[in-house]
Amino acid sequence: MASKGQKFNKYSDELKEEIIQKYLDGKGTARSLGKEYNISYKSIDNMIYRYRHPELKTGKKCGRPKEKDLTKEDWKERYEILKKYQAFLKAQREKK
Repeated sequence: MASKGQKFNKYSDELKEEIIQKYLDGKGTARSLGKEYNISYKSIDNMIYRYRHPELKTGKKCGRPKEKDLTKEDWKERYEILKKYQAFLKAQREKK
């Protein structure tokens, strides 16, 4: 998690492509390339992950629909699921 006031490094697209290509060609691991370019190996791992998963633009939460994009039918479906779940929990409590 980021610390307050923490600054993030930005790397050019050319540098990212160069590092990713070296990694994919087998010319180094994330750790060795990190030492070579003076970049954290975790940053290189993230570059490679994002290269392999282009559908994820900014992070892990991108796959979730935004609430404003949900239709009325989606809300009704969620409501029905919630009602069924509440009935299930009530039945479980009564069993005890």
